[in-house]
Amino acid sequence: QVQLVESGGGLVQAGGSLRLSCAASGRTFDSYYMAWFRQAAGKEREFVASIRWRGGTTIYADSVKGRFTISRDNAKNSVYLQIYSLKPEDTAVYYCAAVVGIMTTTRPSAMDYWGKGTLVTVSS
Repeated sequence: QVQLVESGGGLVQAGGSLRLSCAASGRTFDSYYMAWFRQAAGKEREFVASIRWRGGTTIYADSVKGRFTISRDNAKNSVYLQIYSLKPEDTAVYYCAAVVGIMTTTRPSAMDYWGKGTLVTVSS
């Protein structure tokens, strides 16, 4: 059973930074595709960034390119989302998600496993 646990959210002022963490357990994640999504109040869940565990290929949503960086630590079975220059519109619950065997996807429906999320609130 795959478990994903996010941490690192909080209240931050616009222009600040945060690093979100996703601790993964229950599998060997070599063939997994990992992603971060976010969901703001009253909006649909949207893709933020993803990384293939093997090889480290990354993709980003256009809205976060240049400000967000996704990375992984194989030894710690963890995926990170470093966020710079936070904006009020980045306020959302951020979710870590995983799926095996997919090369790339930005669709929430394609992901098999989800964490419970961590709330990021950006004040102006």
